Amino acid sequence: MLIYHLIALTLAVFIDLIAGDPPNWPHPVKWIGSLIHKLERKLNQGKYRRAKGTVMLTAVVIVSGGAALLLVAAFYSLHPAAGIFMEAMLISAAIAQKGLKEAALSVYEPLVEKDFAAARVKLSYIVGRDTELLGEQEIVRGAVETVAENTSDGITAPLFWALIGGAPLALIYRAVNTCDSMVGYKNEQYREFGWASAVFDDVVNWIPSRLTALCMVFSTNPVTGSRKKAWNVVRRDAKKHPSPNSGWGEAAVAALLGIQLGGLNYYKGIPSNRARMGDPLLELNVTHIAEANKIVTKTVPLFLIIMWLGGMLFEMARSWI
Repeated sequence: MLIYHLIALTLAVFIDLIAGDPPNWPHPVKWIGSLIHKLERKLNQGKYRRAKGTVMLTAVVIVSGGAALLLVAAFYSLHPAAGIFMEAMLISAAIAQKGLKEAALSVYEPLVEKDFAAARVKLSYIVGRDTELLGEQEIVRGAVETVAENTSDGITAPLFWALIGGAPLALIYRAVNTCDSMVGYKNEQYREFGWASAVFDDVVNWIPSRLTALCMVFSTNPVTGSRKKAWNVVRRDAKKHPSPNSGWGEAAVAALLGIQLGGLNYYKGIPSNRARMGDPLLELNVTHIAEANKIVTKTVPLFLIIMWLGGMLFEMARSWI
């Protein structure tokens, strides 16, 4: 029943906020990553790499979703409360609200102390760009962009799919997203092999990314201007991003904070000039990392409310039919 999914995903948010991802605990996403790594090493060679990459994605999705389905079904057969609890535990493993905030704070804290070397190292753990020569504003930009983009990928998108299909669909989403993060690159090694992962990741994130941006704007007072103006900036700039989905969160955070994100990044020494998001009304400074975290804190409860309203309306409509 949909109400079970709603209870489970709400519990999952609180479990994640309290426990996060303890490093020594067994974690489904680590297992998914290990499976992807093993399959990639075996399949990403020779001819027909696009087909082989599709086979890898299909296998990872079936294993992840199938294992979650069997585990959840076993616990529901004992008692509905047991099933809800297991779903909540699995969904909590698919989201990372506490981890995302802690990652941003790990950059924020040395920046406050003007320890730029330590801040660059901490930033390198959460972004793919080169960080060795970044100044303070560029370090801040990297941290804020990470929070903005991963609010959907790491929190709201798995919750959205958990509403529709419970823990199995949340784990399937996480499997697709992890495949994309590991092999969905447009370089010589992964362009063909990671094609299916990149395409499916775009599909499963299309609705959650836009809904997340909407929740960001409606849950947070913009530093300058109105919410209507902020939303207009989001609509204007989100489509500039090379990803059809990542730009929505980045544009929303930029508009709300009155800053500009995007610009020149280097990846292994190769320059990449990303489109600018937002208007540079304020200069980037270390406080914007903390402010980005506050946006996440306000966005997730509103997203949960929308999940509950949507779920209950669906149940009412189904009962009427």
